Amino acid sequence: MASGDHLVVRRGLRYSHHGIDCGDGSVIHHIRESRKLRVARTSLEEFAAGSRVRVRTYAGRLSAEDAVRNAESRLGSTDYSLVRNNCEHFAAWCSTGRARSAQVRRWVLLQGAVVAALLVGAVLGRTV
Repeated sequence: MASGDHLVVRRGLRYSHHGIDCGDGSVIHHIRESRKLRVARTSLEEFAAGSRVRVRTYAGRLSAEDAVRNAESRLGSTDYSLVRNNCEHFAAWCSTGRARSAQVRRWVLLQGAVVAALLVGAVLGRTV
């Protein structure tokens, strides 16, 4: 791991958590504080919370300095949205300049598949 890396840790079977390595043993990521989420800098150990830390790689990414600068520019931000601005969106934006979340895309595709199956079942007169 190095400064500017997009870090990922699994949180159980349901989702992963994302942040930006600052290169000094700290990570900038979303944290929960008094029922609200905000962007903060914590230790790598606090970010990992006992899980294995992986690095997400990109074919085209910003420099490490730009990624950390982007992350630092959002410190204190509380505009978290599960669908539009989650920790994965944040780390991807810091790293590439584009906010993207594979977790949200998978969820949307899964929801679409369920709706499609229900519609097909209704048209065919069957329950799914």
